[in-house]
Amino acid sequence: MSIFIRKPIDLLLKEAEDSGKGSLKRVLGPGGLTAIGVGSIIGAGLFSVTGFVAAEYTGPAITLSFIIAAIGCAFAGLCYAEFASMIPVSGSSYTYSYATMGELMAWIIGWDLVLEYTVAATMVSISWSQYFVNFLGDIGIHIPPEFAACPSDGGICNIPAAGIIILLSLLLIRGTKESSIFNDIIVFLKVGVIVVFIVLGFMYINTDNYTPYIPENTGNIGQFGWSGIFRGAAVLFFAFLGFDIVSTAAQEAKKPKRDMPIGIIASLLICTILYILFGYVMTGVANYTDFAGQEGIAPVAVAVNHMGPADASGVVQPAYPWLNKGVLLAILIGYCSVMLMQLMAQSRIFMSMSHDGLLPPIFSKIHPRFRTPAWNNVIFMIVISVLAMFVPARLAGEMTSIGTLLAFTLVCAGVLIVRKSMPDAQRSFKTPFVPFIPILGILTCFCLMLFLPADTWIRLVLWMVIGLDIYSLYSVRHSRLEPITEGRRKGMTTLYILGLTTSALCIVTGFWHQQTVGWNEDKTLLTIGILFGLSHLAFYLYRMSKKNL
Repeated sequence: MSIFIRKPIDLLLKEAEDSGKGSLKRVLGPGGLTAIGVGSIIGAGLFSVTGFVAAEYTGPAITLSFIIAAIGCAFAGLCYAEFASMIPVSGSSYTYSYATMGELMAWIIGWDLVLEYTVAATMVSISWSQYFVNFLGDIGIHIPPEFAACPSDGGICNIPAAGIIILLSLLLIRGTKESSIFNDIIVFLKVGVIVVFIVLGFMYINTDNYTPYIPENTGNIGQFGWSGIFRGAAVLFFAFLGFDIVSTAAQEAKKPKRDMPIGIIASLLICTILYILFGYVMTGVANYTDFAGQEGIAPVAVAVNHMGPADASGVVQPAYPWLNKGVLLAILIGYCSVMLMQLMAQSRIFMSMSHDGLLPPIFSKIHPRFRTPAWNNVIFMIVISVLAMFVPARLAGEMTSIGTLLAFTLVCAGVLIVRKSMPDAQRSFKTPFVPFIPILGILTCFCLMLFLPADTWIRLVLWMVIGLDIYSLYSVRHSRLEPITEGRRKGMTTLYILGLTTSALCIVTGFWHQQTVGWNEDKTLLTIGILFGLSHLAFYLYRMSKKNL
């Protein structure tokens, strides 16, 4: 009995057949894989986080941040592709890690993915709300600002953000499916918005806005200067969310060994070029300081309003008022597709974990009429709608990025592990230049994590400690692979050491945060970190001392 037990690939195949997936046809060439990558990558991140990243961290040098983030994604993508090619069914990194690295690592990655998709959906809904308010304002309908922003942004609660989450969750409960034609239309709209924005924006670039290209650091790490560029790259990882979907298509590739790296690198290259041009135009037509505040989470709307000649008083008169309405409508539609996929992904991951016995059965309970995990969707609908009402966009964006970076760091490390533990396993694609590519992926992703604000680290560590609590109290005894009623599974000491380490990190990150913001500032997060850390140190020391726990 071990918490490192691997889920047999034969069992995964049987589950895939039972769910109607079966095997996949090898029909995708490099062009098809690249198209999947471009369609998956371009989306909510670009239209949301770029504004406040430029305003708070990078200035016009946001273009350099895009390049750094893309390099980290390329390393992680090549590692992800090997996992996808080892498991002959479609799935997430939770599925792949369960079959290759064992139950504990699968739990950690699955728990992290739920955080990633939860805060990503929160961030997109907040940005959607700002675009929605702008769109309604253009047609003469005005929503009171206090009901379209969270308290930290000067409002009471963000009603539109919560509303769209509730609406889309109800659609998911009913079993709404997007057709391939609808997906193609959405991809066309997203790419079209970027191309039109770049082409028209070039005519109204004010080169004075590029001075200084790298604003001088304010004296705080991450606020402009080169540290700001790296922090910007860490946050902009959100804009590349979805590139790993290319890796999951390994079993549909005609020649995976040749086509997978081409598809990953080509899609990242195309998107990076588009992103650099987007950032260049965005900070050229409007000064980076114009993207500060609540308006910054709808950067396209801000930039389009600066595309035009200035009148006698110096006020810019938009040259394309029709463009703003068209762009806003396209982004609103595209956002709905993105949120739908994020909400579905997180509920399906919890459903898989519940099906494996690692979470209570309610998360995998299927509605008798709609044939969907309805209770799962309802729980996430409540949680995310509350977060959307009261959480600021900056926090949600940074939490999305740190969750993504952690997942990619673990995937890169996983390649090194499975090359030793499963050297003879069949792989249709192998990560090239091992161990260099995985090590570079680990270093790049982890270093970018270090440039994120300390309060983001506190929240990540707290979430992971809660996850370890659930695993040690519930999952280890209810795992379908090794259910037990008494005694201790092999490897529990490792779990408790991991729990002690993360508990200590709660305290360390609390002091790190307080040192960053100043000892005269609010100490709420420091207090939470210390209390949470000390109580969990005692909890895991107690469980370690008991031989039957």
